[in-house]
Amino acid sequence: MEEIEMFLEEGREQMQKAIEHVTSELLKIRAGKAMPSMLDGLSVEYYGAITPLSQVASVNTPDARTLLIKPWEKTLISEIEKAIINSDLGLNPQNDGENIIINIPMLTEDRRRDLVKQVKGEGENGKIRMRNIRKDTNDSIKKLQKDGVSEDAIKNGEEMVQSLTNEFTKKIDALLAKKETEIMTV
Repeated sequence: MEEIEMFLEEGREQMQKAIEHVTSELLKIRAGKAMPSMLDGLSVEYYGAITPLSQVASVNTPDARTLLIKPWEKTLISEIEKAIINSDLGLNPQNDGENIIINIPMLTEDRRRDLVKQVKGEGENGKIRMRNIRKDTNDSIKKLQKDGVSEDAIKNGEEMVQSLTNEFTKKIDALLAKKETEIMTV
């Protein structure tokens, strides 16, 4: 039974990591409001090294539709602008010589629907990951039968894995519903 518990705990940890990954991916999908986290995946060249934006500038939101990026060195302004333009964020940076200002446009209905599709795609990726974790955990538990673990204990372990999978799938559904509401709210 201890082995089964060990595999269950390992499965739980992997499912939690999958939830965290889905959450981080959903944060990257903007819902029409300016959020510093929108630029989390952005990197710039800084003295020959690719460096995350957060390590070379501060990102603030002076209002709900504006991002204000303050580079710690003025020489980085063009690099940051280039990184934003080349990203798939669809943002248009403007600089005033000291800061970079990004105005976040209002989302159109079509764009909102596209974003909801993207959210559902991320959710489906998370659910696929859950099913793969479930399969791997069940396979590990089934291998214990060769070591003399009873069939009832194996069956019980598989039921516990399914229960765990259902629990984490519901968490993904809740994340998706929240993000969908956020996107569709004008």
